[in-house]
Amino acid sequence: MIDNPLETALAKLTEIQRQAVGWGEGAMLALAGPGSGKTQVLTCRIARLLDEGRDQSFRVLALTFTNKAADEMKERVANFVPGLEERANIGTFHSFCGQVLRQHGIHLGIKPDFAIYSQDDDRKAVLEDALKRADMGADGMRYLGLIDRMKTLLIEPKDVVSRLTRAADAQAIAQAYEAYESELRRLNVLDFNSLIFEAFRLFSTFPAIAARYRRSYPYWLLDEFQDTNDGQYRLIRTMAGNDFKNVFAVADDDQIIYQWNGASFRQIQRFRADFQPELIQLPTNYRCPPAIVAAANRLVAYNVQRTETKKPLVAGKTDLKLPEQDHIQLRVFETDEIEAEEIAEEIAARGRDQWSQTTVLARTRASLEKMLKAFQAAQVPAVIAQRRDDFLSAEIRWMVACLVQTVRPLDRRNLAVLIDAFNRFADIQIAVGQVLSDAEASGSGYFSTWITAATGEIGASSPHARLLETAGRLDPASAKSVIDTMLTELDARASGDDPDPDLVEDLAAWREISSDIRRHFGSIISLDEFLQQLQLRSKAPSPQAHTVTLMTVHGAKGREFDFVYLIGLAEDILPSFQSRQKGDNSPEMEEERRNCFVAITRAKESLILSRANSYRGWTKQPSRFLVEMGLATPNS
Repeated sequence: MIDNPLETALAKLTEIQRQAVGWGEGAMLALAGPGSGKTQVLTCRIARLLDEGRDQSFRVLALTFTNKAADEMKERVANFVPGLEERANIGTFHSFCGQVLRQHGIHLGIKPDFAIYSQDDDRKAVLEDALKRADMGADGMRYLGLIDRMKTLLIEPKDVVSRLTRAADAQAIAQAYEAYESELRRLNVLDFNSLIFEAFRLFSTFPAIAARYRRSYPYWLLDEFQDTNDGQYRLIRTMAGNDFKNVFAVADDDQIIYQWNGASFRQIQRFRADFQPELIQLPTNYRCPPAIVAAANRLVAYNVQRTETKKPLVAGKTDLKLPEQDHIQLRVFETDEIEAEEIAEEIAARGRDQWSQTTVLARTRASLEKMLKAFQAAQVPAVIAQRRDDFLSAEIRWMVACLVQTVRPLDRRNLAVLIDAFNRFADIQIAVGQVLSDAEASGSGYFSTWITAATGEIGASSPHARLLETAGRLDPASAKSVIDTMLTELDARASGDDPDPDLVEDLAAWREISSDIRRHFGSIISLDEFLQQLQLRSKAPSPQAHTVTLMTVHGAKGREFDFVYLIGLAEDILPSFQSRQKGDNSPEMEEERRNCFVAITRAKESLILSRANSYRGWTKQPSRFLVEMGLATPNS
């Protein structure tokens, strides 16, 4: 008998999971607690829909928030229903909007080969140029954050004045915003927030395009729905129109920790009001030992902004590897310096075989940096995991800029990045202005003009000459083979006697990212689409083996480890000073409690909580969350 991966997966589901997977037409809201198998439910549901519709041509749309989550879902679906996975469009909100705008953005004047700017430096440079073109003063630079906020709220420049009625400089903000948008359009660039914003504008302005997506994708699945902000919800609502209801949303109102980005319990309430979904709950936690589940339930019960009928977590983990007394522990230290040193030494004593499955979580990066120094002193490999929007080394930045220049030959801003990066590692000085002047005078392209200038500057005997010669062969059709040749050259440099650690790290990141993109988008992906996917992904490589991962609580969302250390459980640290200032019953304090809830439910085997009596020389009381979890008494 031939093994059927989908049937095998379906057979392992619980009754309530099977009910969610088998849901037919109409809206459903699945309240899925941490460790409840929501990814398996989502992917089994996608696979079931495709499997039962083999003789049909419809597609399934599934949106989530990270490329890592999307890639994992794609792999599972491909394993369940080989050959049908191409009919599942699984990606992040931003990547989906990028696809929509590449196909239909021309209706808004957006050319399909647009670039995506996600880095602050690029966006600041755009605003600076925009203000100059509009003859506005440099004071407008301070409005970039406000412009981002306007876009997140889907507010157009023409509506700024009416929305910012209390701002004395509302007119100036509107003018700066308008100038910024005009400059982006002139450059054929979208910034990160523009992806959602412009897709919303497209569906709002051209309802027929939204209707086409409803016909092509009759089933939608939304992962981590509690993380949606107002703009993302309105995008879905507009794309759905008045009658479409086949939206399957998975959420957990106890894991709303991105309030600063607009995530809110209000989105869940709006979804229930607008789509009238059937409610199903997946409360069983298969990840954490029972003691952690019990502590999590006691903690989150103090929050008010929750679904009224929300069920408490149920402990479902049966393969407990450690004795019960090791499942949840509390460490108390005199100072934060001692806390970091003792935690590092304890993890060092665990042995290197456990380091990859050990994480230290903290509320802020500053606490992690103190921990990182303690690990270095203890000679334990550790890394602070975080998103990185650009590569570190000049060589890889240059290589990427070469690719961008190939698809956007008139991009002067990218040309400046390219020239600056090559100048740095080749130790030469070629001016951007001179290249532009020479190109205009000769009628040649910017890229070829720069290669000629750089070749003359470094000389034929330079170790960089081969890189330039290889770059000169670049075109969209030959990009992969040319890049492979460049990588061979850069690998040789990275394996020399004195390698640049940034280059070593970037090469690992490049191979990991490019492999992921080609695996999930196909080996024949166009160079333009490859670059857009590259822009949307973090440039940080995965930690090496036998390395302890340090993460902020926000960064740990969606992750799990055997051994979790949560440090800094003191008032003003976790919960933060800012949340305490807002009040004991404030939304900010509730979110801090959810931060703690998310952190402790990352642990698969053991949770070690720690606090110190003083931080940075200031005496601190134990965190109220320790009291609420039943692990400390007030003022103890």
